[in-house]
Amino acid sequence: MHQEEGTPSKMKVESRARRAIGRYKSSHYLMLFLALLGSCMIICDGIFTPALSVLSATSDLRRSLSKLAARFTSSEKARHSVDKYLKRYIPVPAACAILVCLFMLQRYGTNRIGVIFAPIVIIWLMFISGFGMYNIFHHPQILWAISPAYMFRFIKKIDISSWKLLSSIGLCIAGSEAMFADLGHFSKRSIKVTFVFLVYPALVLCYAGQAAFFSKHLGTSDDVAHLSESITHRHLQHIFTILSLFASLVGSQATITATFSIINQCQALACFPRVKVIHTSEKVHGQVYVPDANWLIMVLSLTILIGFRDISAIANATGLAVICGMLVTTCLMSLIIALQWEKTAVFLSLSFLLFFGSIEALYLSSCFLNFSKGTWCIVILSLIFLTIMVSWHYGTIKKYEFDIENKVTVDWLTELSPGLGVSRVPGIGFIHTNIVTGIPAFFSHFITNIPAFHEVLILVSFKSLPVPYIPKNERYLIGRIGHKDYKIFRCIVRYGYRDHVRNINDFEDQIISSIGEFIAREERHHEALFLQEGTMIILGSRMTDGNVLVPVVVGGEQSESGQDVADIENPTTTTTTTTTKRKKVRFMLPANSPKMNPSVRKELQQLVDARESGTAYFLGHSHLKVRKGSNFVKQFLVKVYAFLDKNCREPPIALDIPHAALLEVGMVYTI
Repeated sequence: MHQEEGTPSKMKVESRARRAIGRYKSSHYLMLFLALLGSCMIICDGIFTPALSVLSATSDLRRSLSKLAARFTSSEKARHSVDKYLKRYIPVPAACAILVCLFMLQRYGTNRIGVIFAPIVIIWLMFISGFGMYNIFHHPQILWAISPAYMFRFIKKIDISSWKLLSSIGLCIAGSEAMFADLGHFSKRSIKVTFVFLVYPALVLCYAGQAAFFSKHLGTSDDVAHLSESITHRHLQHIFTILSLFASLVGSQATITATFSIINQCQALACFPRVKVIHTSEKVHGQVYVPDANWLIMVLSLTILIGFRDISAIANATGLAVICGMLVTTCLMSLIIALQWEKTAVFLSLSFLLFFGSIEALYLSSCFLNFSKGTWCIVILSLIFLTIMVSWHYGTIKKYEFDIENKVTVDWLTELSPGLGVSRVPGIGFIHTNIVTGIPAFFSHFITNIPAFHEVLILVSFKSLPVPYIPKNERYLIGRIGHKDYKIFRCIVRYGYRDHVRNINDFEDQIISSIGEFIAREERHHEALFLQEGTMIILGSRMTDGNVLVPVVVGGEQSESGQDVADIENPTTTTTTTTTKRKKVRFMLPANSPKMNPSVRKELQQLVDARESGTAYFLGHSHLKVRKGSNFVKQFLVKVYAFLDKNCREPPIALDIPHAALLEVGMVYTI
């Protein structure tokens, strides 16, 4: 009872926040913009972080090789010549080669790569934290730096040059945002425990130890600011160089997998063009590999690396992506607090936003002070990605709204179409549509121009579920549209993220078998299966007394060249000259089935005869067109969407439909 009394109060507070957001449509656009901007920053981070991490590691490699070369050369001129040669041919070329190898490994998935990288991360964190503790022990005065007095003193004496240094501080936490973007690859608990008890303490000890060493050796060398210099033992410096190379790969891997996760989520929300997504794990849904994005990120990362050839410029751009992503996260988190928490939600939300947002805004402003020193590149890239994502979302939503507004009812198809002289022709027509109610607009457009359609119509929709596989007996949802005499069915095909639905023969056989089962069960349980439009039932399992339709394999399937499959296996047999591809399976009614109602047998026979007459597949091919007088922004978004739709990947479920059976219906959507 106590919980029930508290619920209305909570709902009242939540409803106020929701009403405040729902009242203004501009707030919806603002939330969409923030979400897409944060996604763009994660993608940009996935481009710049590999270039920055690997280039920093190869620069350490160059310094280590220079020190080794100095031992074997006594001439100062020779040392200078070797150092110049190493600067030219080691950092950037080696970084490019390492990045290419890293991106080529992505197709093996997080599980396999993680097995290699996990020991490296543990050794690396223990190594840097150990030397951090060593430097803190020898220079304990660094512990006084914890005092906030130094922060206030820095702010009091701050100027433009020191303000710019704030952007570099953001790089100390670069990579943490990738950890939490990798939630689809690892559990929340594993990330929390690892970050709190291993990663965070190791980083604090490392940076504190480096600061302690730097404060005592400032000005002694040009390379004193590098982390490797805080390791006093020479041999351990070389070990550090090797470990830093592997650690840079791990850091790059984290941002790359985070980018894959963000792209996959954006595509699921219709905010990113269609790309191929490969799920590399059968147990963890979020572990994905996006080949198109992988090669695009590789090309852009190599371009950034070769174009800048400067760590500081790449670091400035990376810092902006990290800080901007954190600021967007803070804004969205404050919104979640306002929507989900109780009476003090508004106060806590504003306090959270002002406290963390003001700090991140300071760092963000310092990043923009370096606009001419590399930051401009991240701004341009984010604008390009943002334009792509906004255009795709706008075009997808407008097309879906057009489909919903212009769909027709089955009454139009069955009652009004005879007045237009529409006739039914033998065969089965499969209509692929994204809507699950009504008749799609492109098919009514087809009927208006060509007044004929098949005697059996099956409206097919595909639905992806967040599981690896869907059993065949649970894959198909079948329903009837209109009266039995219309012979119009709706089928929703459910598939998992590792299911492959491409074989057209199996697809036809399974759907027709499921529809036959539906017809038989509908007669047996007439009241239970009295379906209205939009109501579906799961079919696919066998009837208790056997199959309703008996599949019969007819001969061998022929290849496209006209040679029989059996002939290919036996080179000595003669090849046939026909180019016809015969159906692999035919359906027949059971010879003796006294329980079957005559009306059911008649409808099943009509279904079998229609299958024998042939099948056709109707696919809608839409074109967006802007109304005359539309503003420039709308015209630009539609043109970008049309370009992306024409050049991006095919839909996720694409059957290998023979060209002779495919009918693409073109239709212009005027928005």
